[in-house]
Amino acid sequence: MTSAAAVALNLNGYTDLPPGKIATIVTYLEMRKPPDLPATRQPEGWTLQRIDHDRPRYRSLFRAVGEPWLWFSRTLLPDDKLSAILDDPKVEAFALHNGTGDVGLLELDFRADSEVELAFLGLVPGFIGQGAGRFLMNEAIRRAFARPTKRFFVHTCTLDSASALPFYIRSGFTPYRRAIEVADDPRLLGLLPREAAPHIPLLTPAT
Repeated sequence: MTSAAAVALNLNGYTDLPPGKIATIVTYLEMRKPPDLPATRQPEGWTLQRIDHDRPRYRSLFRAVGEPWLWFSRTLLPDDKLSAILDDPKVEAFALHNGTGDVGLLELDFRADSEVELAFLGLVPGFIGQGAGRFLMNEAIRRAFARPTKRFFVHTCTLDSASALPFYIRSGFTPYRRAIEVADDPRLLGLLPREAAPHIPLLTPAT
């Protein structure tokens, strides 16, 4: 291989990231038809409740689910922009309630013709491994394909739990694209506490 070819391929593979920035590899996945998955029952005493129009409840649940993984997209949105999304009749947001509090978030976006986006699916810390995630996923698939849907899609990234991508693949999604996302660290912007996501080192800019 010539040196020019090596440069073109960027064999070193490293790109410096300025302090104050975070980077993640995003994997895009899709599903063209519902898979054959084992039936799951809703955990006893748990209910799936619509929360589209309850902004404080939605924001509180989004933060509880996403803070450990640096979810910040909804945190950045002011109320009017968030309302423009959640008030759309083609967007459905649910809280999984265990009788005491909200423990899971499911959000589906039906705004594209014949396509559905799994916008968010996650559990608050302490409730992973109890069957709630599988219940939410099966419910998402059921709702997505209850309509004339040609494609159900989602994306996940390396900031998320290491089990997220394998879970999506086991659920019937197929990866089809990767991208690198670079963003300001939301902890340094004051959107999330500095101790959030301890698995992602906080690198502060030099003063």
